[in-house]
Amino acid sequence: MPHPGAPEPSKRQPMTDEQIRAVTIGEIAPPARIALVDYDPAWPALYAREAARIRAALADRVLLLEHVGSTSVPGLAAKARIDVLLVVPDSADEPAYVPDLEAAGYVLHIREPDWFEHRMFNGPDTAVNLHVLSPGCTETARMLRFRDHLRGNEADRRLYEHTKRALAGRVWTHGQNYADAKSDVIDEILARATAGSDG
Repeated sequence: MPHPGAPEPSKRQPMTDEQIRAVTIGEIAPPARIALVDYDPAWPALYAREAARIRAALADRVLLLEHVGSTSVPGLAAKARIDVLLVVPDSADEPAYVPDLEAAGYVLHIREPDWFEHRMFNGPDTAVNLHVLSPGCTETARMLRFRDHLRGNEADRRLYEHTKRALAGRVWTHGQNYADAKSDVIDEILARATAGSDG
């Protein structure tokens, strides 16, 4: 089950400029092209360093910690930014974990109470997106299923990379607009991943 009060969308709707501004803490980056680079074998080590730092800061409040996103898929081109998924007892209870993450150098950048009480931090000294969710959130299962499917399916990995490279050639007002533009191909791949696991 998602966090109480969170919607249960089959697909996240693209965010408007107003919605992006409403959930963003601090400065919003100016319009830019998305810079994709070839897979870097150093990415898992960067994730491991962040994981150790997060575990040191939160100890037993870490219920799940995973490397997600494109940098977690060997052979897949990606933005050189490590996506980390952290599950804590209650992502809406910021006093229970935000001060300790901030003390470790993480900066709270996104607060989305209407979307699974998602929080997102930037890393202290590495390009990191630290996504924080609560137990039972369907988005956690979705992220992990997508990652695991891409790791094992070359055809879908190539399809996803081709889509990302095509979209990266455009100038985006917000990075979230680029993420939203990938949603159709992600849903298509996830449908195959789900069918394969059910079969």
